[in-house]
Amino acid sequence: MGHSITQKIFNSHLRDTPTPDNMVLDLDVVLCHEITTPIAIMDLVEKGMDRVFDPSKIKAVIDHVTPAKDSKTAAQGKIMREWAKRNNIKDFFDIGSNGVCHALFPEKGFIRPGYTVIMGDSHTCTHGAFGAFAAGVGTTDLEVGILKGVCTFRAPVSMKIEINGSLQTGVSAKDVILAIIKKLTVNGATDRIIEFVGPLVDSMNMSARMTLCNMAVEAGATSGLCLPDRVTAEYLWPFIKDEYTTIDAAVEDFKKWHSDSDAEYVEVIEFDVSDLPPQVTYGYKPDHVKDIPEMEGTPVDQIYIGSCTNGRIEDLRESAKILKGKKLASGVRGIVTPATPGIYSQALDEGIIKIFMDAGFCVLNPTCGACLGMSSGVLAEDEVCASTTNRNFNGRMGKGGMVHLMSPASAAAAAITGTISDPRKFLV
Repeated sequence: MGHSITQKIFNSHLRDTPTPDNMVLDLDVVLCHEITTPIAIMDLVEKGMDRVFDPSKIKAVIDHVTPAKDSKTAAQGKIMREWAKRNNIKDFFDIGSNGVCHALFPEKGFIRPGYTVIMGDSHTCTHGAFGAFAAGVGTTDLEVGILKGVCTFRAPVSMKIEINGSLQTGVSAKDVILAIIKKLTVNGATDRIIEFVGPLVDSMNMSARMTLCNMAVEAGATSGLCLPDRVTAEYLWPFIKDEYTTIDAAVEDFKKWHSDSDAEYVEVIEFDVSDLPPQVTYGYKPDHVKDIPEMEGTPVDQIYIGSCTNGRIEDLRESAKILKGKKLASGVRGIVTPATPGIYSQALDEGIIKIFMDAGFCVLNPTCGACLGMSSGVLAEDEVCASTTNRNFNGRMGKGGMVHLMSPASAAAAAITGTISDPRKFLV
């Protein structure tokens, strides 16, 4: 019997099997940010174990609240800075060079096919877009990862989602993953790894694949993966060009991480997107999803474009295409936060930032900010936000606030109408 990509990654990183159902894996990368890592750091300090297994394999950033909004967030940043300095962690991204972790770390070339990656953040599954096994973990596992470079996981159980068809204009990867979560429900992939395959995935750029994998956790999945291919190799080429003679050689090498044709899956789902309309959430769970025409006309108070799900340059372009030459609807406020300084700079060069500002948007520095209700756009009670983020839990963006998750195109359409609107009518 053949192996899935995840089984191949697990087998190649296996350190120990304390029980038949548990596997201790060597880690290629441990990612850290200022919200969850300081707890682990302080615990290690208290235990007299203030050290890291390999400084070159630790990547750290201040991204959730940046710059600091109060004394508590300033203290979190200070803990990270001092820890990185004490332990000679070179890849530490502080104010000015920082960005949203799940956009910044791939942009820096830190994620590669076949890697094992952990972070104290549930959306670490984003990095599975590169054909890596990447998972969010709790504080104890993060501590062990930092100290010993290992992490324990259950033996992988994979499901495959084959995505067929082609997308209509105005429909994007965000709509696809929202529709998939609706089908699966928030528990449909619990303790499973989702393998995204099919013609549509093959045609997606890395930004779109990261959007798909980013929200795998919203269906309960441990991680989501795409098979590494030429698209992956071209994205990574600036970082791997000294390891391969040509991109073709890299593509061929990446095939060792492809699932075998006779690999076993607990479930295989075929999903055709040819007639898929733009999607939007309506309640307080990510599987509360409707077609946008069903929600058309629902008033919004705020537009938020950014996050680790949809803050990349492709996302900003998607919004700007609709916003160009238009203004925010009366009484609606707009916030856009490019996910990294590199994306911000590129958006400046392409005139995208000007389009947003001319439309009346507030343009912020890279930060997670309002996505989790911490800063830079928190909602008041009874306010409604059209958002390109990944979670619509009750109170997620502010106590008593409502978040409607949607694509960058749909958020732009809502910005100029003041209501949930079908972006396709602006793209004819």
